[in-house]
Amino acid sequence: MKQYDKLLKDLAPQKFGILGKVWITFLAVIILIALYAYYQQFDKGLVITGMRDYALWGVYISNFVFFVAISLVGSLVTAILRLSGVKWATPLTRISEVIAVAAIMMGGLTIIIDMGRPDRILNIFLHGRLQSPIIWDVLVITTYLFISLLLLYYPLLPDFAILKKHFKNKPKTSKWYGKLSLNWTGSAKQERIYTKSIRTMSVMIIPVAFAIHTVTAWLFATTYRGGWDSTNFGPYFIAGAFVAGAGAVVMLMFILRKTYHLEDYITDMHFDKMGKLLVLLCLVYLYFNINEFLIPAYKSTKEEAAHLHGLFFGEFSLMFWLAIIGGLVVPVLVLVFRKGRKPIPLFIIAIIIVIGAWWKRYIIVTPTLLHPLLPIQGVPESWHGYFPTALEWAITFGTLAAALLIMTILFRYLPIVPIHETAEEKGFLKTEETETL
Repeated sequence: MKQYDKLLKDLAPQKFGILGKVWITFLAVIILIALYAYYQQFDKGLVITGMRDYALWGVYISNFVFFVAISLVGSLVTAILRLSGVKWATPLTRISEVIAVAAIMMGGLTIIIDMGRPDRILNIFLHGRLQSPIIWDVLVITTYLFISLLLLYYPLLPDFAILKKHFKNKPKTSKWYGKLSLNWTGSAKQERIYTKSIRTMSVMIIPVAFAIHTVTAWLFATTYRGGWDSTNFGPYFIAGAFVAGAGAVVMLMFILRKTYHLEDYITDMHFDKMGKLLVLLCLVYLYFNINEFLIPAYKSTKEEAAHLHGLFFGEFSLMFWLAIIGGLVVPVLVLVFRKGRKPIPLFIIAIIIVIGAWWKRYIIVTPTLLHPLLPIQGVPESWHGYFPTALEWAITFGTLAAALLIMTILFRYLPIVPIHETAEEKGFLKTEETETL
């Protein structure tokens, strides 16, 4: 009983402290600045951004691809590892699900931000044609968000029932958790439906998650441009998404463990396992990167040669090599050693991986647009290059802040580590379940 009481005390949601309130205020300020910047863009048009006829996809689409990539972690940890029967991943499932929901929500919003006339978004649903890859993207994003929300909410039913009992001295809080629990009692029938439903959703989300990244890749690959004209883009995007998502999980694992003192539940073993997983994912993604650039370099068509020269030696070379070496090679070299998989060094490596993943999306989008099939001529010199304006950066950071705010609020009211599953795995829930629920 004492063990269960301690677990419940440790894992029940806690109020924000001073640092939490400062963090919320900081994010809110960034979002307000972004809203003002977007008002300027909406009022005056995309002409006040750095995007022009050639670089018509700028930092916004890079950010969209990044959010879509991060969201894949919901399938990696929640679905794939759950279906594989990997018990050590239990404390990480809720973190992964929250990341997936926040990322895909902001990914969809970023598409609207990129539109010069967002009021026309309804036309996609009213007059969309299935021949267009844009429609495929809209359909899979919507479907993925819906399943991700279900996969976040449904495993919470037993936890909500437990929290209803835990917060009985706070009637309003207890009432809301009770409503959210949908009358969960822990009966054998409910347990069977619960287990089967989660397994079904875990199976469903994997092809949908793979589809969203494949379709996003097809948005590029169906455009006949040097740098995008590749049949490798689907698995290339999926491999990169696994790396980015796993890096994001490690970052949040470390921060949440320190903030909420979850050392007994998110242990060094979890960091060691995630470090090993990152080594595998980085090696797979490195393979696809070699494949993506080696074959075009070997063929060396005029368009591909100009594109690759810009990446390897030109204006994008610094970002490119930092993303490849810093975001893939260095993590592998560090994480193959046990000391590199300790919490602090792994956290640092995860930050580097996520930053590298964002810049990798930027250099997927921008360089190709600046190397069109026909030479750029008869236009102002400023159209020959692209770099985001301060307004674009403000809006971009605003979307990142909004994703973090969604995660922060969800972690405030939801158990970060699943209570029901953790107690069940520790072996003392069954004997006390009736009394608790």
